[in-house]
Amino acid sequence: MELKVSTRSHAGCALVAITGEIDLYTAPHLQSEFTRLLQDGPSRVVIDMSAVDFCDSTGMNVLLSALKRMKEQGGSLEVAAPRPAVRKILQVTGLDSVFTVHDEVPQEFLIAEGS
Repeated sequence: MELKVSTRSHAGCALVAITGEIDLYTAPHLQSEFTRLLQDGPSRVVIDMSAVDFCDSTGMNVLLSALKRMKEQGGSLEVAAPRPAVRKILQVTGLDSVFTVHDEVPQEFLIAEGS
């Protein structure tokens, strides 16, 4: 399955919407998107995972790597709206306590989208 990544930035924050499956084959694409995004130096990144059907350990490692880089830059990386299968992976691995996980995309990103 194809992985689609789209990013919207607003006032030093970025919303990264991911669609599809994050696995061994698609993770490099996501990694390169994060590398490009983090060069811009946003202070806050929220990953909208509402359209992610599947995420394996390779995908989780990409997210962890991005989180580490954000923290090194003094920023934050958060996960929003994970589907039940992805939320379960976060819980089973204990990553739900590593990432800030939102049930929905934070309101301020929805407001920025409309402007």
